Amino acid sequence: MPKYLNIYHELAQRIQEGTLPAETKLPSETELMHEFEASRGTVRKAIDALQEKGFVRKHQGKGVFVLSQEAIEFQFNGIVSFSEAHRRMGRHAVETDVLSCEVLSASPELASLLHVAQGTDVTRIERIRQIDGERVIRDINHFVTALVPGLTADIAKGSIYHYIEETLDRQISYAKRKIEARPATREDQERLDLEDARASQ
Repeated sequence: MPKYLNIYHELAQRIQEGTLPAETKLPSETELMHEFEASRGTVRKAIDALQEKGFVRKHQGKGVFVLSQEAIEFQFNGIVSFSEAHRRMGRHAVETDVLSCEVLSASPELASLLHVAQGTDVTRIERIRQIDGERVIRDINHFVTALVPGLTADIAKGSIYHYIEETLDRQISYAKRKIEARPATREDQERLDLEDARASQ
């Protein structure tokens, strides 16, 4: 097993056992290098692995801090609305801000994704999701207006899934998700509480 994985497993175990409690600062790279007799590059790979798995978070200029293991979970198998996920979060304060709700003509790219003709009316809704006061999700949805008529900002503030299934009496049979990482755009930086964006201000 690569040495960085040994370091990763040891630190992850300390976090899970509470030896390294949530919100505490991880030992410095130099301290970890001495403790594990490893190079700086190896230690950094271990820290990167911890961050990737949600054990720690890097704060620019401050160090690496342990995250709470009381995870906020979103279900990716099956169709679950943000409102339903909210109910599962228990004590976490969750809010939705609707930035826009408008009908547009489908561009060639959007028409291809929605399997409609170019120029078809499409309702575009942009929302920002806050968890415990932090803007963490920028949510942009497109609906074929003829299939999901009557969408408003008030409806979008709640559960669109509920509106489709209960008010329109339509059944959502399946969902297809594509998850990928992209560099944050200027709009992302303006509308979300991103660590790098705050550091550059």
